Amino acid sequence: MSLSGNQKRKMRSAARLFAVQALFQMEASGQSADRVIVEFEDYRFGEKFDEYEMAEGDVALFRRLMDDAVNLQAKIDQMTDRALVAKWPIARIDPTLRALFRAAGAELLQGETPPKVVITEFVDVARAFFPEGDEPKFANAVLDHMAREARPEAF
Repeated sequence: MSLSGNQKRKMRSAARLFAVQALFQMEASGQSADRVIVEFEDYRFGEKFDEYEMAEGDVALFRRLMDDAVNLQAKIDQMTDRALVAKWPIARIDPTLRALFRAAGAELLQGETPPKVVITEFVDVARAFFPEGDEPKFANAVLDHMAREARPEAF
């Protein structure tokens, strides 16, 4: 069975959301990346709740985002710090946003996805976590700055 373009897009979007959740969980619990990746792939992808079913994620994208976010964390955090105003170093940012910036930074540095797509996708993730707040606008501004640094040729 082959997947439609729309199904593939939904799976990539789910992988991005799962990567943010997994990176958050790693920071909050101190668990290793390998352990969290296995947990998400075994239990979170396609998980069923009472009336809700989690999407299946694009496993390859999820793993690449996780690996790159962990392996390139210092570089991504420095890029994020430069995108933040001086009064808000990354250590003072909400842990969910910090995880989001790490996952998005990983995808920006991979260079496969157009930066505008990465920004749009991760702003949507921010909206999922912060539906009422200003965080999606803040994320958009920071991600735009990060994208221009990581991929200046795309602008």
